[in-house]
Amino acid sequence: MKNDFFTYQAQTSPHPLAIEISHAKGSYIYDTKGKKHLDFVAGVSANSLGHNHPKVSQAIKNQLDKHAHVMVYGEFVQEAPVALCKILAQTFPDREMSVYLTNSGTEAAEGALKLAKRLTKRSEIISATNSYHGNTQGAMSVSGAEEQNRAFRPLVPGTRFIAYNNEADLEKITHKTAAVILETIQGGAGFICPTNDFLKKVKERCDAVCALLILDEIQTGIGRTGKFWGFENYQVTPDIVITGKGLGGGMPIGAFIAPTKMMRLLQTAPKLGHITTFGGHPVIAAAGLATVKEIVAGTLISDTIQKEKLIRHHLQHPAIKEIRGKGLMLAAIVDTPELAAKIILACLEKGLILFFLLFEKCAIRMTPPLTISDTEIIEACTLLKNVIDEVTTQS
Repeated sequence: MKNDFFTYQAQTSPHPLAIEISHAKGSYIYDTKGKKHLDFVAGVSANSLGHNHPKVSQAIKNQLDKHAHVMVYGEFVQEAPVALCKILAQTFPDREMSVYLTNSGTEAAEGALKLAKRLTKRSEIISATNSYHGNTQGAMSVSGAEEQNRAFRPLVPGTRFIAYNNEADLEKITHKTAAVILETIQGGAGFICPTNDFLKKVKERCDAVCALLILDEIQTGIGRTGKFWGFENYQVTPDIVITGKGLGGGMPIGAFIAPTKMMRLLQTAPKLGHITTFGGHPVIAAAGLATVKEIVAGTLISDTIQKEKLIRHHLQHPAIKEIRGKGLMLAAIVDTPELAAKIILACLEKGLILFFLLFEKCAIRMTPPLTISDTEIIEACTLLKNVIDEVTTQS
């Protein structure tokens, strides 16, 4: 299987982890040799409820017994997509919101940018350096990493960049600006949290020049940071929200969410202002609905803060300079990219899955399922510290 993987499946890096997967359940992934791996990454923040969660799996099976794809987006009334849109819209109790379901977070970013340009009749977009909003041409255009972008230029014109948490740069937001798009917590840059009311100040500046604020909640949303939406931690409400990853419980999904009056602009002039064949797929929507219901029904959201404290308490080590992030979106920072890589790969050998970040090469990604137990957290932290001891001693 591994030979076929390298021969026939297009690769995205020279050295993929290449674990041969047999099955997965809960917080563990099992390879074809029977070895189990404690998953401290959750499919890069996607498997909110761990692997093979019974309620998500049953929802998928139930929907398959009814029907799968029946019509392009928005033409037929289907129970699961409608219910998912409703529960997401109701997370904004003070606003009448509409939800557009997409196939991925990247497509959600594309849709949000189109909607902002349609509403404001402006073309300039402001984004942040070292941001990441997806890998299609439009999303790359507002992702501020030239190392990733330069091979694919020219991209969509009209983007200007500001430094995250730099208030002086807010003057770049003007009456020419259609929207500012920011990650609530910068992911690829190293899990950088907003400071000194930065997001509130961005929103105030946007309001002053009649621009929109789009917050990218693809990683921070759906309970990962101790609130349903990450922006709730920072007392700001964006004009448009984009989500994905954890929304699907391991299934491919995204959505952009905006006030209903705004979203109606995609219906006319031109009609089909945004269109997708498989967005809102009923099987995927059923998985998303089951995921959201399970997350909001119990204490999983508030538990993320206690689990964050547990990780920080048990992961104190001289080689870890700091732990960035919030809730179960954390990154341990070490001195060098070489050390981070050695630690991640050595942990993998010992059965703990950690991962890299896109731009911050000194980071060790820790984004476990929201369902991870205290015992599993302590197990992971203990193993990680032991590996750090071994790696630093060898060095």
